[in-house]
Amino acid sequence: MLEALKQQVYEANMELPKRGLVTYTWGNVSGIDRDKGLFVIKPSGVEYDELKPEDLVVLDLDGNIVEGKLRPSSDTPTHLELYKAWPGVGGIVHTHSTEAVAWAQAGRSIPVYGTTHADYFYGDIPCTRGLTMQEIKEAYEKNTGLVIIETFANKELDPLHTPGVLCEHHGPFTFGKDAAAAVYHAVVLEEVAKMAAKTEALRTDAERAPYYLVEKHFERKHGKNAYYGQG
Repeated sequence: MLEALKQQVYEANMELPKRGLVTYTWGNVSGIDRDKGLFVIKPSGVEYDELKPEDLVVLDLDGNIVEGKLRPSSDTPTHLELYKAWPGVGGIVHTHSTEAVAWAQAGRSIPVYGTTHADYFYGDIPCTRGLTMQEIKEAYEKNTGLVIIETFANKELDPLHTPGVLCEHHGPFTFGKDAAAAVYHAVVLEEVAKMAAKTEALRTDAERAPYYLVEKHFERKHGKNAYYGQG
C-alpha cells in the first residue's frame, strides 16, 4: 500500500541524519496522499541506520493504523492535526536540530534579518506559546499541533509561505508541498536560525530587513511572476 509514498517518505527521513539535523532518533518525517486520505510516517524510536521503507506506518486521518507492524512516531497526533487543518500541506518534518531548538527554548520567533531567510520564509519564523499544564496532561502531542495551528491563525500566516514554526521549549516543525520540500525547509530553518543568532551576537540592536526587500526576495522565488531558477 502506498509504496511510492513510502519510498518518498523513507528517503526524506534519511535526509535528516545526512544533513546533520537529528541525533539518534530525534526526528521524523511524514507525507500524505490527499486523494486516499492516508499518510505515512516514521515508526517510533527506530534508528535511522536500521530504518527500511516497509517499516513506515500508514494511518488515516482519524489516526487509525491502516498498515504497519510498528508503533508510529509519538508525534503522529501533531502531524495529524496539521494535515487536517492545512489541506495544502503534503509533508511535515519535526527535528531537535540545535540552532532552531535554541530559539525555541528561548521562546523567541526568528526575525527576518536578511535575504537568505526571506527567500524561503515570508516574515519571521514564529514561536508558539507554551502549552499549559492541562494541555500537556490531557493530549500533549495533539495539543502541540493545535497550538501551531492557533499561532498561524492568530498571525494570519500561510504555512506554505512561512513553512516552519518553533514550539516553545520544544523545537521546530517544518512543512511543504511534499515530504522532500518539508525536509528542505528544515535544513534552511536551521541555517537561518544560526545566521540570526550570529547577527544578534554581532549587533544586539540589529534591525529586521525592510519589508520591500523581504517581499522582493520571496516573490522572485515563489510569486506568480517568479523568475529565480529555470522554471
